[in-house]
Amino acid sequence: MLQNLHVKNLALIEEVEVEFGQGLNILTGETGAGKSIILGSVNLALGGRYTRDIIRKGAPYGYVELLFVPENENQIKKLEALDIFPEEGMVVLSRRLMEGRSVSKINGETVSMAKLKAVAEILIDIHGQHEHQSLLYKKHQMEILDAYARDYIAETAELVKNSYREYESVKKELEAARCDEAERTKEIAFLEFETGEIRDAMLREGEDEELETAYRRMVHGKKIVENVNEAYEYTGGMDGSASESLSRAIRLLSEVSSYDPHAEELYQQLMETDSLLNDFNRELSDYSKSMEFSEEEFHETEERLNVINHLKTKYGNSISDILAYCEEKEARLAVLNDFDNYLEELGKRLKVAEEKLDRETKRLTKLRKEQGILLQQAITEGLADLNFVDVKFEIHFGELKDYTAKGRDDVEFLISMNPGEPVKPLAEVASGGELSRIMLAIKTVMADRDEIETLIFDEIDVGISGRTAQKVSEKMALIGRKHQVICITHLAQIAAMADVHFAIEKTVTGGVTRTGIRMLSHEEETEELARILGGAEITETVRENAREMKRLARKKFPV
Repeated sequence: MLQNLHVKNLALIEEVEVEFGQGLNILTGETGAGKSIILGSVNLALGGRYTRDIIRKGAPYGYVELLFVPENENQIKKLEALDIFPEEGMVVLSRRLMEGRSVSKINGETVSMAKLKAVAEILIDIHGQHEHQSLLYKKHQMEILDAYARDYIAETAELVKNSYREYESVKKELEAARCDEAERTKEIAFLEFETGEIRDAMLREGEDEELETAYRRMVHGKKIVENVNEAYEYTGGMDGSASESLSRAIRLLSEVSSYDPHAEELYQQLMETDSLLNDFNRELSDYSKSMEFSEEEFHETEERLNVINHLKTKYGNSISDILAYCEEKEARLAVLNDFDNYLEELGKRLKVAEEKLDRETKRLTKLRKEQGILLQQAITEGLADLNFVDVKFEIHFGELKDYTAKGRDDVEFLISMNPGEPVKPLAEVASGGELSRIMLAIKTVMADRDEIETLIFDEIDVGISGRTAQKVSEKMALIGRKHQVICITHLAQIAAMADVHFAIEKTVTGGVTRTGIRMLSHEEETEELARILGGAEITETVRENAREMKRLARKKFPV
């Protein structure tokens, strides 16, 4: 549920904070008090568009923060799938609005607008004039049916989606394969050139690394040879070398080694050093001989590296990548050279995929129609409860020309408002006020199945009064038993049903206009209902009427 709303520097709001409650939260106030700003700020927090003039005059920025406490397990799982984890059971959405840009955060971490909106769709459902208009679109009508039938069609719908993905993949492959003969000939020639170029190079795994090491050694070969030879002269190749000097030292120590144990130990160490030096001199001599520079070998190595590096620029970053590319293209070449059989095989695969998709699509249609009958009856009853006299509501099923990931059903809501009139699409019959009541009937039916905990209704009371208003208020209260509902209203019948009632007020202090909001006590609720009922003059009779409305509401829907 939406537990807290914090708004700062928006329009007439300097700073307000609202603690919403469970059940039906009602917001009322005088015309022009700023009711639309309060719920408008929620839209802004959820990624709605804004202009610079929404920011309070003189303020550097506007700020909106929503604190949610999700309780539904499926809702929490959906949030976690988006990498959003409630902290101490809370999810905080905030948005700082500045001229030309805004910054959105979830639990203190900056997020993209797309992610903000994805999270918002899980946490809250807002119904204003725009959302009511969405009822006119067939796409949204089928979404309502699927949401109602979710537990019955989920498995089949998933099978249809997977089968459609498989069907489309094979279909696209077949369409791509049916290019003209000239294109196929051109592709064969190109692939033969590429694979031939790679195979002619006779590449070997690890060859490039070996060649690069040898090339570096050759490039620096002359310097290496000169230094190695000079080092050899010093260690054993000339008069006075380390080896010769070490031999003299050994002779001298050998003459006295028998006289003292320590002298013997030193003599042995020197002998070991001499042995190591002799081994070193042999390895140094061999290394020097191996470094003999060959212009021919250097040229061959350089040419081979040029070939390999040329292939790398075209086919991959390593020899293994190049060989893998070659194998892929050879497989494609084999297909093109045996093209008729390839097309025949693709045709068979497409037929099998289409038959499978068709079976699962028909099964999904059957389930939808079964649930559609139940939804049709439930909405019809809901509309009758909302004072739609003699209403006739039907869910019509057509068939789309092509398959989609959701099957082939073309679902449309049809309605007739008057006896003897044929049912027609909503767009041809329903007014704005009627659409809002139809949406309310649908929401009442969906109350037990909708996982979204918080519902906001704006302009739900447009164009209604009297008995219809009473019916609408009862539906709102009914939804409030299963969900948190937040609603702005001008009607006493709806306001009387409030579990929590807020007054939105505009004040002027020192020439500055401010909009504020406060929770009403029981006595204040009665006074606010009397204001709505009585207008400019509130008499004791009007107050008594307000008390009676509140009493009857509590009797019908006890807290």
